[in-house]
Amino acid sequence: MAILVTGGAGYIGSHTCIELLEAGHELIVVDDFSNSKPEALKRIRELTNKSFAFYELNVMDQAGLERIFENHSVEAVIHFAGLKAVGESVRIPLKYYQTNMMSTLVLCETMNKYGIHKLVFSSSATVYGSPEQVPLTESSKTGATNPYGHTKLMLEQVLQDLAASDPRWGISILRYFNPIGAHISGRIGENPNGIPNNLMPYISQVAVGKLEQLSVYGNDYDTIDGTGVRDYIHVVDLARGHLKALQRLLDHAGIHIYNLGTGRGFSVLEIVEAFEQISGKKIAYRIVDRRPGDIAVCYADTTKANHELGWVAVKGIREMCEDTWRWQSSNPNGYDEY
Repeated sequence: MAILVTGGAGYIGSHTCIELLEAGHELIVVDDFSNSKPEALKRIRELTNKSFAFYELNVMDQAGLERIFENHSVEAVIHFAGLKAVGESVRIPLKYYQTNMMSTLVLCETMNKYGIHKLVFSSSATVYGSPEQVPLTESSKTGATNPYGHTKLMLEQVLQDLAASDPRWGISILRYFNPIGAHISGRIGENPNGIPNNLMPYISQVAVGKLEQLSVYGNDYDTIDGTGVRDYIHVVDLARGHLKALQRLLDHAGIHIYNLGTGRGFSVLEIVEAFEQISGKKIAYRIVDRRPGDIAVCYADTTKANHELGWVAVKGIREMCEDTWRWQSSNPNGYDEY
């Protein structure tokens, strides 16, 4: 099957591209490198020993997208492209609303024009806002607390309305929890621009000596050690979830929403300790004030994905830390030096 992947050079996108190629799919990748590097695509080819089409393009460029659909018999789309940093979205909300909303609207309009109605959409657990109870199911109350989460929640509604308007559409909305880890080869992994926004790349950059210490936001939550608890999922498990969702869309139209997580939470300090054990490095950290909007505990109920997709996260926290350390220690500056 010919699959168009937007944002295919990014962290989750690059790992999903590997899984698609290894499953025998034809791949067409779109990326504008605003939050990724060409080196990732080079390494996907190296790891899979397979070629694929690539277009350097912003998804808001409708004429450019139309050229791709003219040149390839695309059968389905996996849509990763977009901005994704919660803190940044608070600082520059207009950019987030424009980029995330418009890119998805342009993509769907172009897909519809060319008769392509199978879409896997990259959403986020941020759509649950401040949970009233855990674990979170797909029917849990939603209500984002930042512009990034609002864009995901608004787009989920757009996609539900789209599927309701035309029975040809089959759309899977995947609500990610906290992706960490890297490809087992150590050749591709998370490569954030500037100071990392997420916990694991921050820890690994402290371990490799790139950053001085980790800031832990709050140690007075009602948790095992006072620090926030989150559901961390290995990025390869997450990537495989996209293939399962794609496969199910071949026989199921309409809208389908799935949580992708492990179903258990780890505190910040538990992650720090696990990473120290794997890396042999001491992770310096300091406790600072809570961040506005942060919550104590958030983890998924993945029963629906387990049953309907036949998918389950199989990699544990040890593998997540091992693979992250292999990536970071082999690539202390990520792709930046290439």
